Amino acid sequence: MKPVRLTALVIAIGAAFPAAAQSNEELLKELRALRDRVGELEKKLAAQPAAAPQPGQWGMTPEQAQELARIGTKAEALQDDLEMQGFKGLKISGQIDPTWIYNRRADNASFVLLNGEDGRYTYDNSYFGMAVLDFLKETEGGTIWHLTLAPERGTGALTNGGSIVHEASVSIPLGDLQNRLWVGQIPDWTGYEMTLPDGNKLVTHNLLFDFMAPTSYTGAVYELTSGKWVAKVGLANFNTPRQGRGQKSPSLIYRVDYSKGEFSGFGFTGLHGKTVNYAADGTDAEGERTQVHLLEADAYYTRGDLSLFGQISYGQQKKAAIYQEDGPRDARWWGLSTTAAYKITPRLEGVVRADYIHNRKNGGGLLGYSFDDGANGIGRALSGYDEDGNPIVVGDPSKGANRYALTVGGNYLYDENTIFKLEYRYDGASLAVFEDVKDGSYRKNNHLLGASVVVKF
Repeated sequence: MKPVRLTALVIAIGAAFPAAAQSNEELLKELRALRDRVGELEKKLAAQPAAAPQPGQWGMTPEQAQELARIGTKAEALQDDLEMQGFKGLKISGQIDPTWIYNRRADNASFVLLNGEDGRYTYDNSYFGMAVLDFLKETEGGTIWHLTLAPERGTGALTNGGSIVHEASVSIPLGDLQNRLWVGQIPDWTGYEMTLPDGNKLVTHNLLFDFMAPTSYTGAVYELTSGKWVAKVGLANFNTPRQGRGQKSPSLIYRVDYSKGEFSGFGFTGLHGKTVNYAADGTDAEGERTQVHLLEADAYYTRGDLSLFGQISYGQQKKAAIYQEDGPRDARWWGLSTTAAYKITPRLEGVVRADYIHNRKNGGGLLGYSFDDGANGIGRALSGYDEDGNPIVVGDPSKGANRYALTVGGNYLYDENTIFKLEYRYDGASLAVFEDVKDGSYRKNNHLLGASVVVKF
């Protein structure tokens, strides 16, 4: 405001010099006009916005500007350092799920976690009680490197002599991100249930997951993404990291998925190759291998509080049936599974699952189970074993038991990283195939309770 008033004063003084030639009245008029003009200029100046700070200042003191520049330099240096050390694009996550299982026929109630000593795979000793550490890195070129470690309970523990590696794979873009080469050890992708605990609504898995699906593949897969379709096809070792002597034929594996929209989709898988025939060679993994064909289709619908999942599977293995008395016979089986879940509250979800396996042909026999198995309820009706360890069959030895299971339970999202699960499971069969360890008898059913807490980061 001061420069404006000083200018007005100079003009007024300049106007006063010719005052002798002017009358007092004329001089007064000129001064009033000058006053009005100065008032207008002051109003215009007051209406203008404040002047912007000089570039680089932005209202900060010189010390603050220097501090901001120092922070920016440190951030750039830290980013460069992370990139040089390979941490750029790296994601580390993990989960652990201490579990408690009660099995009536096994006469057992126990906490379950990393139990490698009794690591035989059964439906009450599946992919739970795990501790998992996951490393995922994506480079600027789009290559995805994936390593998942799961001691005692991962796929490596079952197929690779107790290895802690659950997955070790790399996905390389071929020209663009929609065409990829996926190589390494890859967990099976069959069905609607996930392998790791945080992806499942219940503690145990369905019957088709446990007894009709592969464990893992080691090989090379071509993956194509086109709109709502994702297709994978490849050649791989089936349930083994390396083929034995004289074995030169990998298995053909594939999966196709279609996402119809935000809420639904479907997929199907297939496998055609050779695997160990336990009917011919017991548990010798270097023994005879026979042809296997597996086909499966699954679908899902999730909208609002309701989630629905379904699956149908078929499988067969040459000369792998349990009943072999009058010559080698083929094992054939098929099964159904469905799960329905509803969120009672935003955190509490109720779940019901029903499973069925048709397994009567030639005394039964499933993928990797070419023998009577009283723990899992697979095979023929027995009354025990003779002195030589041979099963004592009740009824027709060429008829296997059909299996079913009904599971009810739920899960509760305690916080963003913690899920509590609880379930009751009833397993049944058309024949007495469940061994009661208390007296050695065989029954047509079994009861299981399961509870777990899944904590992830």
